[in-house]
Amino acid sequence: MYGAQLIEALRRRRPDVEVFGLGGERMRSAGCDTVVDAKDIAVVGITEILRHLPRIYARFGRLRRAIAERRPDVGVVIDSPAFNLRVARTLHHRGIPVLYYVAPQFWAWRQRRARIVRKYVRQALTIFPFEVDFWRHWGVKAEFVGHPLAEVARPSVSRDELGRQNELNPAKAWVTLMPGSRSREVEMNLPTLVAAAARLGQGYEFLLPVAPTLEPAFLRSLLGKGSGIRLVADARAALVHSRAAVVASGTATVEAAMMGTPFIMVYRVSRLSFAVGRPLVKLRHFAMVNLIAGEEVVPELVQSDFTAEKIVARLQPLLADTAERAKMLAGLARVRERLRAGPAQPASERAAEAVLAALS
Repeated sequence: MYGAQLIEALRRRRPDVEVFGLGGERMRSAGCDTVVDAKDIAVVGITEILRHLPRIYARFGRLRRAIAERRPDVGVVIDSPAFNLRVARTLHHRGIPVLYYVAPQFWAWRQRRARIVRKYVRQALTIFPFEVDFWRHWGVKAEFVGHPLAEVARPSVSRDELGRQNELNPAKAWVTLMPGSRSREVEMNLPTLVAAAARLGQGYEFLLPVAPTLEPAFLRSLLGKGSGIRLVADARAALVHSRAAVVASGTATVEAAMMGTPFIMVYRVSRLSFAVGRPLVKLRHFAMVNLIAGEEVVPELVQSDFTAEKIVARLQPLLADTAERAKMLAGLARVRERLRAGPAQPASERAAEAVLAALS
């Protein structure tokens, strides 16, 4: 999504710009020649990545060959440091300037990796204001461009229309379930969400937005028959018209906050990945919304705390008109204000300016 926004902003300034690289359907629709599809490297977790290394390295080789053949004038890497730092190194060694949009969150763990960014990246374009000082401390030129989700408009589709499109009962409260955007994390997270939905019962409608990196058939295979969970195309529309949501840790938590939907954050990785990674994390909170707020705005159910029983216990107060719901809505409003208190221009426009400046 961020890549597509950036391409569109670039083409408003330079209609002749050509873009190729790694991306998904949204970037293809914006005009990117996707040498590698994002679905092919959509893996999370330490042990999970190890199992898919041959495929990931094959895709990296394909992208590296395209860089050698096509000699881009500038390279932009977006998030995903495990893969993109290697792409940045390839670009840098060929004398191609590199910008890092959505700079990696190295302030959270293993901060010394910032030296790798300093070595290969000309400029970091951050989406949170507090990140600028961190990168400058490590000698990396950095600019806060704003958060791309702050510029996303609320969907115009009405609740009745969304209900008709997806055969949802408008008389029931709706709950959105967002188990992640990578197949392995969905496999880890979705069964517990299905169990929680079963505990909540038939008094609710459950919506599962299909992430661009996933196939509907894959999700249906995990849901099985009789779950009553509806697959929907538009995550933001689902969130806006839902009473509450359960959201896997990641960008989707910020998306839920921007839509003003009360939610609880959940996450699970393999036991080995968690055992290896947890001691390295230097943060009190996992949820990006809580990190932005500097306090716990939304509950976090991680690893052993992520159970169907605890989801139901935390979700039920958000489904009624309770003080707990009102407090969360106020906290989410503060988060939205912080994200919108950035530069006057949208993030994609400022990022496009930085990319074009690197050409000169």
